[in-house]
Amino acid sequence: MTADRLSNDKAALRSRLLAERRALGGPERAAAAAALAGHAAALVPPGGTVAAYVSVGAEPGTRPLLRALAGAGVRVLLPVLLPDNDLDWARYEDDDRLAPAARGLLEPTGPRLGPDAVLGADVVLLPGLAVDRRGTRLGRGGGSYDRVLARLTRAGARPLLATLLYPAELLPAVPAEPHDLPVHAVVTPDGVTRFGE
Repeated sequence: MTADRLSNDKAALRSRLLAERRALGGPERAAAAAALAGHAAALVPPGGTVAAYVSVGAEPGTRPLLRALAGAGVRVLLPVLLPDNDLDWARYEDDDRLAPAARGLLEPTGPRLGPDAVLGADVVLLPGLAVDRRGTRLGRGGGSYDRVLARLTRAGARPLLATLLYPAELLPAVPAEPHDLPVHAVVTPDGVTRFGE
């Protein structure tokens, strides 16, 4: 498959998946977020560290999960987008300490911990639009999380990599490039699907 064809295939799939997410109603999104919180929280060891994110728009909701993790004593790191699209990290304290940032994101207002803070995470939750049965993740195309994955690989860090999705976003196949690293698990409102076990 040529690079142009792969790029076109990814763009078409992203467009379709985003439209399907926007079509979901508020009650359906809220129920999904509550169910995701229970399943995803079970992936994090007691007293562990999770690198998560604040969902925006029609993404599977993370707010109930962030509150549950913090309430259970888990150290929750949230990304802070840097000008070059890399990610810095800061600790999640509560919803009141999140501030609007570029691209419609919400970011923690606390001290920045540096891009390498993710290396201490037991679990890294990666946003995505779809994952296939091999664990290949389709992101939004910005490359920020590709940098995170490359940083983890270079450092030899081996956290559990998981993506939060709606059930219909676990697909038979998604377009992939050689540098794409698979995730270990997908969390949907229906439960956890692990790969390679």
